[in-house]
Amino acid sequence: MTADPDWLIWAREIQAIAQTGLAFGKDPYDLERFHALGRLAARIMAAHTDADLTRIESLFDAEAGYATPKLGVRGAVFDAAGRILMVREVVDGHRWTLPGGWADVNQTPSESVVREVFEESGYRVRATKLAAVWDRARQAHPPTAFSVARMFFICALEGGEPATSLETSEVGWFAETEIPADLSVRRTQPHHIQRMFAHWRDPALATEFD
Repeated sequence: MTADPDWLIWAREIQAIAQTGLAFGKDPYDLERFHALGRLAARIMAAHTDADLTRIESLFDAEAGYATPKLGVRGAVFDAAGRILMVREVVDGHRWTLPGGWADVNQTPSESVVREVFEESGYRVRATKLAAVWDRARQAHPPTAFSVARMFFICALEGGEPATSLETSEVGWFAETEIPADLSVRRTQPHHIQRMFAHWRDPALATEFD
């Protein structure tokens, strides 16, 4: 079951209908109606959050084409001692998370996670298994404006040295019993880390989804 409130689910659906209608509609009156639907979705979100209406409208206006979920990637990297790699995320109060981010255009998801791990931690890795594909709304994350799916990869460490970036302020390795309490729950939940340890211990586990 999704943890998102009904108003957010409805607002996202309205925004998706508006975006897709504006992308493929031809009749000027229909386009005007789809535009109005987009503004309605923005007003609903502004009424239930602290976000500025103009900012939400600009966020929606930047979306074009058929509306689909956004795709993120996270890397679960383990060292020889069985510890998992984590980084402190600057934009979320320097809280800990698995390294990752958005999948990039012209990169496969596995290429994107390799890039993200290197950019955020300084380590070179190789993706060895797709452990999970989880819908963000069904993973106890705080609500967000768009529908998001995240792909979690088990990664083998191949080299490099710890290095922070504009996005990260610290890099660390943690045993399963030493996972820090101050997690960036917008990105990584405690049960995500538990499942990554399970997949690392047993590579034969099936990919988890939804």
